[in-house]
Amino acid sequence: MSEKKSFLNWVGFTGEEQATPGSVDRIRELEQQLADLRSRRDITSLSKEEFEILATETAMSMIKSAQLREARAQAASDRLVNETSRAAKDALEAAQNKAAAMLTGAEARGRKYIQAAESEADEMIANAEDAAERAMEDKKREVTALALAARREGERIISGATAEVSNYRQWLSGVISEAERLYRIQTQSLDAAEGAIHQSRTRLEVAFNRLAQLQKSVLDNLNPDDTIINRGPIRVESQRTKAALNAPKGKSTKKVAKKSSAKRK
Repeated sequence: MSEKKSFLNWVGFTGEEQATPGSVDRIRELEQQLADLRSRRDITSLSKEEFEILATETAMSMIKSAQLREARAQAASDRLVNETSRAAKDALEAAQNKAAAMLTGAEARGRKYIQAAESEADEMIANAEDAAERAMEDKKREVTALALAARREGERIISGATAEVSNYRQWLSGVISEAERLYRIQTQSLDAAEGAIHQSRTRLEVAFNRLAQLQKSVLDNLNPDDTIINRGPIRVESQRTKAALNAPKGKSTKKVAKKSSAKRK
């Protein structure tokens, strides 16, 4: 059975086909010839050459039968392909016609929708423009009111700042005058203090000179053993005839007092 299938595949037979009257007659004819051969001579008693000839003839007959069946199958398939192509073409034309009709209807509906949308959009744009104009007018009024309020506030601030600047200028003028007065007082106090220091220095120098003279006179009147040298009566120079030292003026003291009181202020 497997050898038969392999042989059928080798000769190009792909499947069973419905037997036609011509093929059935041919098969019967071959069977009859084979029966005649068997009746004349047993197939097993054939020689190798006779068996090869018989097999070749049988194979050629089967190949011709297979080719005939293949040609018929090709014709049937061509006919089926043509019918299928025709049906597909008809279906495609019907689908194209249906699609064109649907597209036409869709275009009509789309135009209606577009017109409705355009009219609605125009209405919305008009409403938006009206609302925008009203909002702009309201904003303009608000901006005008804010500008007036800001101008009034600015004028008020400027007038207040002008008054404050005037007051500050007056206060600064008073402070500068007071500073100049204090500077003059301080300068006078420093001058008086400088004069007093100079007088004190002069007095200290005179006192140191007198102390040096007194020390010299004491050392001159002492012996090496710290006893007094007897030179007769000691003459002491009278200080009554000398002019008294000038005391510091009271004006400088008053200036210093004024300076200290000014600093406390």
